[in-house]
Amino acid sequence: MEVSDAIVALSTPPGRSGIGLIRLSGARSLELVRNLLKDSDFSPEPRRATLKALRDPRDGQVLDQSLVTYFKAPFSFTGEDVVEISCHGSPPLLLGVVDALLFYGARTALPGEFTMRALSNGRLNLAQAEAVRDMIEAQTHAAVRQAARQLGGELSSRLQPLKDSLIEIIVPLESSLEFVEDDLPEDITRDVALKLSRLAARAQELADTFDHGRLLKEGLRVTLVGRPNVGKSSLFNKLLLSERAIVTDIPGTTRDTLNEVINIQNVPVLITDTAGVRASADAIEQLGIERTRRAVVDADLVLVVIDGSQPLTEEDRQVLDEAANNRLVIALNKSDLESFRSDSPLQKANGVKVVPVSAKTGTGLDSLRAAIMEPFSSGDFHESSFVITSARHYDLLRRTADSINSAGHSLSKRSSEEIILADLYNALRFLGEITGETTPEDVLTEIFSTFCIGK
Repeated sequence: MEVSDAIVALSTPPGRSGIGLIRLSGARSLELVRNLLKDSDFSPEPRRATLKALRDPRDGQVLDQSLVTYFKAPFSFTGEDVVEISCHGSPPLLLGVVDALLFYGARTALPGEFTMRALSNGRLNLAQAEAVRDMIEAQTHAAVRQAARQLGGELSSRLQPLKDSLIEIIVPLESSLEFVEDDLPEDITRDVALKLSRLAARAQELADTFDHGRLLKEGLRVTLVGRPNVGKSSLFNKLLLSERAIVTDIPGTTRDTLNEVINIQNVPVLITDTAGVRASADAIEQLGIERTRRAVVDADLVLVVIDGSQPLTEEDRQVLDEAANNRLVIALNKSDLESFRSDSPLQKANGVKVVPVSAKTGTGLDSLRAAIMEPFSSGDFHESSFVITSARHYDLLRRTADSINSAGHSLSKRSSEEIILADLYNALRFLGEITGETTPEDVLTEIFSTFCIGK
């Protein structure tokens, strides 16, 4: 990235809309906009929208009447001069405006380059920059709230006391290394050991919240399986509250996998409906069954649907056997029928949750949703809790805790201060990588490559 360039990108999604926002950043931003307006005297008041005519660079014809807003450095998102142009949301119009700005000397922004410049200019730290991406990609209200807290600096504020405490321990150890030839006094050694133990526990406690954070950010993959005509697609539609899958009395109606995301307990859950598993000579149905088996392998949880109004069949047992190595919930369907067997032998399935449901009436669906989430939930999590949602942050926090524990172990063995300090400096470096103070450039490149263009 050449940070001296003026960069431009469409910051609203492609497609037709009421408004399309084009963003410019860089020292020449206002100059380029003056060219676009054919108005060399344009000097807008910062942070005040001005209605202006955008003109075609070839013939000077009006492209659009647009709102132009200027943000003067350093009081902008990127910390540079920024101009935002709000046009009507016609794709050809927006493309024409971007092309005109490229003609005048701007270049197309790379993925995440606006946020990267905000990081470089001290407007955000790396954890906050990642929260921008998480906010955009959030699929539930809970995920939005967590991203907002991280964007507001909560993760950074939780890490700062850890850094301060590490420095408080490092300073006397460095002094001892420079000026004291004897070993540390016993009382100081005990005090340092206690502080290290507490610090490691705090870092690990924060890292352990990732189990919940991963659910909020990435969600779960749940696959519905069963023999044909047990009601998988009907149950799929009922969970979605829409008629997404075709439902008929003809066995083998579903030939392919269908995927939709639903929200259960503020967690995005990818529900996959699959072809019924049975022996079939139909080549197309065989392909569908093979896709079913692949979906089972990829699932976090398999929801086996059984027709509770009929005796257990050999095909049912085959499905249960194939899903046995996964987390498993059994939906005993058709509880609305008189022939439904409430004393089904599956009701006593060892260690497997069995939930009677009716895909026709919706009875038991709340219990089924709770059963889906039960293996991934614990009683100590509350929506108001702050959690780690990034695998990168989790890994660095875990390595921080390991380094502090290693320093404590070296201290207990009366190892030299150099060995203890090496682990403590590693811990400090890992914490710095979370907020971007010590993050290698190749890691930054990888992180920002996951951002959308225009952010």
